[in-house]
Amino acid sequence: MATRAKATEAQTVQFPPLWNSTTRVAFRFCFVYFGLYCFSTQIFVSLIPAPNVDIPDPATLWPVRPVILWFAAHVLRIKTPLVYSGSGSGDKTFDYVLALFLLMVASAATAIWSALDRRKNHRRESYVTLHKWFHLFIRFALAGQLLTYGMTKAFPIQMPATPLFRLVEPFGNFSKMAVLWTAIGASRGYEIFAGCAELLGGVLLILPRTSTLGALVSLADMVQVFMLNMSYDVPVKLLSFHLILLSLFLLAPEFQRLANFFVLNRTAGPSTQTDLFPAWRANRVALMAQLAFGAVLLVSNAYEYGNKWATSDGDARPKSALYGIWDVDQMTIDGQVRSPLVTDYDRWRRVIFDYPKQIWFQRMDGSFAAYGAAIDVGNKSIAIAKRSDPNWKGTLHFEQAGSEQLALDGEMDGHRMRMDLKLVDPQKMQLRSRGFHWVQEYPFNR
Repeated sequence: MATRAKATEAQTVQFPPLWNSTTRVAFRFCFVYFGLYCFSTQIFVSLIPAPNVDIPDPATLWPVRPVILWFAAHVLRIKTPLVYSGSGSGDKTFDYVLALFLLMVASAATAIWSALDRRKNHRRESYVTLHKWFHLFIRFALAGQLLTYGMTKAFPIQMPATPLFRLVEPFGNFSKMAVLWTAIGASRGYEIFAGCAELLGGVLLILPRTSTLGALVSLADMVQVFMLNMSYDVPVKLLSFHLILLSLFLLAPEFQRLANFFVLNRTAGPSTQTDLFPAWRANRVALMAQLAFGAVLLVSNAYEYGNKWATSDGDARPKSALYGIWDVDQMTIDGQVRSPLVTDYDRWRRVIFDYPKQIWFQRMDGSFAAYGAAIDVGNKSIAIAKRSDPNWKGTLHFEQAGSEQLALDGEMDGHRMRMDLKLVDPQKMQLRSRGFHWVQEYPFNR
């Protein structure tokens, strides 16, 4: 029996496959570039299960940031200061300079690595062991992003419900990104569906046996996201493009099998991916570790974004004490009544209270002026501040005669103002009042 077991074990020994020179060079480049990009950006941050902790991208910290700033100033001759954090955009000049710098580093490293590998006594025919560990890292790097973005949609807070000022803003004033955000935010079902699709890809990537399917789902998700970003000018184009590349990297070893199944109508055969360890017990432990870490990522993201949905960004978010859209029935400036003329830039058309620390004034031409606001309900006063000018201050006092009548009186820009306001019910607006219909005799597209 022992002899038969040894013979069986000997028969199952597999020798590492031979890679051609193109495959070896491509792997060297991908290993360096994708590794550096993941460790420099939010991809790495998504692998840190720290709910409600704001962790900056590693590239914005020392020692990477000084290198990128030096490269931008002295090599690319960029004269303007680079914004590297806090803007909310993933397509900043800093991000493109970082990608270019990493591309140059990866190209140089690949050339040196290939030159060293040409020596006879150091020549490697393949990088099977390094590839399977790097493949594991990329699986979780991609899964981390899918779980993060998926949760922000499954708990619909990435594209929140349409804010009040958007309901009365002329559509022609929308940016392309505002059109996309408003459209998806107005359809909670679609946003949740899109989030669940991303979560599906992330969960499938965590499981080794379903990782190829997860990479396919991820590729489909990220191609759609990338096209939306490109079509609607959403500043996450660079990141979403890299997530497509990471999906393709995971699928690269399976291209022939996928072509056989989807195109050539041939038997796909089993995957050629090897186990992490030669011993069964070690692979079992590795599987348990992967499942445990994946579960931690899933739970931490669910906790963070579920909590945000319930407290700050969802339906239960705090609202202004004077919440609502208020039409300006009459407005006086320095005692003079201002007629509601479209050409009167200083005459307000509406006052909007939505978030607790904001107030929006809509002018007669449809444009907006946004101010910071601190509402003191006890003293019935509103302290107003301009975001662009920290020294600017204004104060308004309010009186409510019933739930649908509001009067504002005070000083702004050195002028005495009074406004008599009437509440508008946003639930009667078409975007909110018209629900879903299974049966429609004619299209309703107005």
